Amino acid sequence: MTEDTRIDAQRKAELLSTTVEHIDIKSFDARPIVDAMKKMSFTSRDLGRATDIYNQMLADKDCTIFLVIAGSTSAGGCMDLYAELLRNNMIDGIVATGATIVDMDFFEGLGHKHYQALEVPHDDVLRSLMIDRIYDTYIDEEELQHVDHTIFEIAETLEPRAYSSREFIREMGKYLVEHGKKENSLVKLAYEHDVPIFCPAFVDSSAGFGLVKHQVDAVKAGKPYMVLDAIADFRELTEIKIKAGTTGLLMIGGGVPKNFIQDTVVCAEILGHDDVQVHKYAVQITVADVRDGACSSSTLQEAASWGKVNTGIEQMVFAEAGSVMPLLASDAYHRGLWKDRPVRKWGASFDKA
Repeated sequence: MTEDTRIDAQRKAELLSTTVEHIDIKSFDARPIVDAMKKMSFTSRDLGRATDIYNQMLADKDCTIFLVIAGSTSAGGCMDLYAELLRNNMIDGIVATGATIVDMDFFEGLGHKHYQALEVPHDDVLRSLMIDRIYDTYIDEEELQHVDHTIFEIAETLEPRAYSSREFIREMGKYLVEHGKKENSLVKLAYEHDVPIFCPAFVDSSAGFGLVKHQVDAVKAGKPYMVLDAIADFRELTEIKIKAGTTGLLMIGGGVPKNFIQDTVVCAEILGHDDVQVHKYAVQITVADVRDGACSSSTLQEAASWGKVNTGIEQMVFAEAGSVMPLLASDAYHRGLWKDRPVRKWGASFDKA
């Protein structure tokens, strides 16, 4: 090891010295503060009403609940929060970005960590040390490349045919059951509990690098290869919507996952299901507003004009999700309405006889 290499290794270790600790919603009871916030104004009151709506979803035994995630809250400390929602039957399906599922959750499932960026040098310095930055959070790029190669390895084991993202993520969960280093992985728990995860832009993540390598290597060798079928994603998610009837959405951020789950209502109608229900309940937590030129900022009221969401039981909360989701989730966990919910196992509905 040269002197420069030793210095770089020491500097990298200094920057990656403090791990992000994911919040435990079971360790505190947010009910008193949420009840107090309901009597306030502005975002506090919005959060109180949003929490009430989520509890209504949990109390409605006919309601299938979708957790919809965009953004970086998983890397920022909400990863165990989402896992607890799944573990305790507080959600029935997930629609998320590839980054949330692959670069964050699967990444930690393999034993890696996210780090607090307590010091942010010039980003060119971070690049030279192979440290990736998400705002004030760091990821070790060398560890992230382990994810790329693991995705490649999983793809190499599969029959060369078309897969929905749900099918492939199920294979990722199966891999973590056998080789994972973390019990509280959303991907692993989803596999074990038959909760389907859909990533409509799956390759916009570390999965993309591994799958491209799988395809390129197969082409060079003159062999067939597995592919992702985005149309199957849409069809499968719409099938769940049709069978579920009553549905509720708990949405963090916006973007593709939000539009994808909302569009299932329209897709069902196109398929001839004129009696399909709009999403009865909807909560969205976001900092995007209508001034951003429709970049993830369309409101739930606007979605009603498209025939996607009920205007009566919806709430927008304009806040950074990492600061309010722990309150909403802890409140719902401690009220315990999830204890009497039916277990739906929508993932198992796609198993071949």
